[in-house]
Amino acid sequence: MGLLHTLTEALAASSTSTNRGDEARESTGAYWCHDCGERILDVDAEGDDAPDCPTCGDEMVFERSPDSTGCAC
Repeated sequence: MGLLHTLTEALAASSTSTNRGDEARESTGAYWCHDCGERILDVDAEGDDAPDCPTCGDEMVFERSPDSTGCAC
């Protein structure tokens, strides 16, 4: 049930809009913990190194966001 809930939340929060408000910094991706499902936007991470997952403590992986065509390749 946890995976289904996580996927439902992710899909409900997804948007193709690039207008995210008045934020001066533009995100180019996010850090992910695939084991826990935790996500931290790159603009919210402190420092230049990958942050540790707040849930399990493992180092998170940086993944770029898809381009405007929706392709993440």
